[in-house]
Amino acid sequence: MGKELFGTDGIRWVAGEFPLDPRTLYWIGHTVGEYLARNGSVPRVLLGMDTRESGQAIARTLAAGLARAGAVASFAGVITTPGVACLVRQKGYAAGVVISASHNPFHDNGVKLFAASGMKFPDAVEERLEEQLTARMQKEAGPPDDSLRADATLDEEYLAFLRSRMLAGTSLVGMKIVLDCANGAASFLGPTLFRSLGAEVVAIHNQPDGRNINAGCGSLHPECLQKKVVEERAVLGVAFDGDADRALFVSASGALVNGDGVLLAAARYLKSVGQLKGRAVVGTTMTNLGLERALAKERLELVRVNVGDRYVLEGMQKLGCNLGGEQSGHIIFLDDATTGDGLLTALKMAGLVALKGPLDGLVKGLVDYPQTIVNVKVRTKPKLESLPEVSRVLAEANRALGERGRVVLRYSGTEPLARVMVEAERAEDVSHWSEAIASAIRDSLGA
Repeated sequence: MGKELFGTDGIRWVAGEFPLDPRTLYWIGHTVGEYLARNGSVPRVLLGMDTRESGQAIARTLAAGLARAGAVASFAGVITTPGVACLVRQKGYAAGVVISASHNPFHDNGVKLFAASGMKFPDAVEERLEEQLTARMQKEAGPPDDSLRADATLDEEYLAFLRSRMLAGTSLVGMKIVLDCANGAASFLGPTLFRSLGAEVVAIHNQPDGRNINAGCGSLHPECLQKKVVEERAVLGVAFDGDADRALFVSASGALVNGDGVLLAAARYLKSVGQLKGRAVVGTTMTNLGLERALAKERLELVRVNVGDRYVLEGMQKLGCNLGGEQSGHIIFLDDATTGDGLLTALKMAGLVALKGPLDGLVKGLVDYPQTIVNVKVRTKPKLESLPEVSRVLAEANRALGERGRVVLRYSGTEPLARVMVEAERAEDVSHWSEAIASAIRDSLGA
């Protein structure tokens, strides 16, 4: 029947409203716990959250539902999304639950599920959970678990894992790095990690108050970081998002380097040391044409999959690749972790700068072709290509652009939006065709 509550990155909505109201959250916890206990075991489940003010209440409600189903909840408190995925895998938990809305504003929150492997629950499992949840969530919910307390030792175990994954032969001692922590989950972990490795850290936006997560800072707003890196004469800047599963970078010159640049720099290094598997990098339909062409010059292939780090991971596993990611800064180093991890990516990039020199040089030759994404609010989500006017304009765009550009149409997995991406060699083509297609969608589906 497909998923309605679970999007591409779990359940996400306004905290306190359905499906993040207390009753539904309780039965989410119960349904997950019952699923995990289906073989008669007593499953252990790890909960973690970002810095939103609604996180604690959601954690307690989920824990109560889990307990009713016979599961035992452990609580990591504020920790990154990949931190939960790592600890689930390392410590043998049956599952992990992350309470976060990633890059969304503070009033939103979400629930992301990780299996014992450290990978997100498959679509088929989330569909099954939804079916069971729908049948239960009209029932009365139990009280929240007010005894839930954060285990501070889990932070250090995650940091120890990260330190063990540094590039061989690198030292960060004395390296000046600016970290924009987005007032989110990296606010403590990021500075602690890099200082423990001897780096000189300038931390900004690392004072979360429950409401300032992502507010004018972090990976969504890297302008402050760009200015700070130049002012501080730092060798590198890193911008995380709220749950720190992504990272963008700023070079010493103040230039912004997104996930495409990270993939190019990492691919060149891994190829040079004989560690790039599959002679390919996995990207998405949104990956810039410039990266595809830069990789081709290295005799490497870019393989595109659907947007979403779960689909990047699936593509990597299918093809036997160990490097993949998205423009947004979700980068998967599969030899190290099963999910995008902003702190891990930051460690890798800092190590590359220490080994090979300035970031500007590491991404030399990468040309970003003009690209835009237009978001259109929609009432429903039928197949876009099935709409006559949208199909007509799309066909015109594809004929006009040919091999000199691309059009990607898709729906947001977490919001009532259609996304129109147009990329071309000429900016005027990007502007013209993106607005033409967006107008056709507005006329057909506009909210």
